[in-house]
Amino acid sequence: MKQIITNTYQMRINIVFLAIMLLLAACSKEDESKPGEVLKAEVGKPAPNFTLTDIDGKQWQLSSLRGKVVFINFWATWCPPCQEEIPSMQALYEGMADAPFQMLSILNNDRPDYARMLADKIGFTFPILMDPESTAAAQYGLTGVPETFIIDTQGVLREKFIGPRPWNSREAWMMIGQYLPPKK
Repeated sequence: MKQIITNTYQMRINIVFLAIMLLLAACSKEDESKPGEVLKAEVGKPAPNFTLTDIDGKQWQLSSLRGKVVFINFWATWCPPCQEEIPSMQALYEGMADAPFQMLSILNNDRPDYARMLADKIGFTFPILMDPESTAAAQYGLTGVPETFIIDTQGVLREKFIGPRPWNSREAWMMIGQYLPPKK
């Protein structure tokens, strides 16, 4: 009988100990990131770095563009709103030719040959990067196309726009201008 009471008592202690351990584990702060986890882009924080190749074979690494304001636009040829904003993007790209500014368009779920045909047809000249594994799209938390991200000269994500915009508007120029370094 004494053995049964001792075993029951020990079992209760083990259950209480296990409950305390589970409670402590549930209340502990998890790591900021786990191995292999993709960190999502967040306005006000450093932009996730990527290395992608454009349709002409040139490799682009975001971190190598520090010192420039970087305009990243995710798009697709099958997306009518994307096609509608391309002329205003081209005008912005040409207008910023003498500024520390780099426009990158990232093709999402589309074929590079279609993008090249569209670029030739419409006449836009900014780089078209391929993201075949959708790595950059995942890093930036892409929800659809078009989506645009503005990164400042220090590599910090400053703006996120979902949907098309008139990129050659006064408002767009002023927004981008606030992130450019002062002219000397």
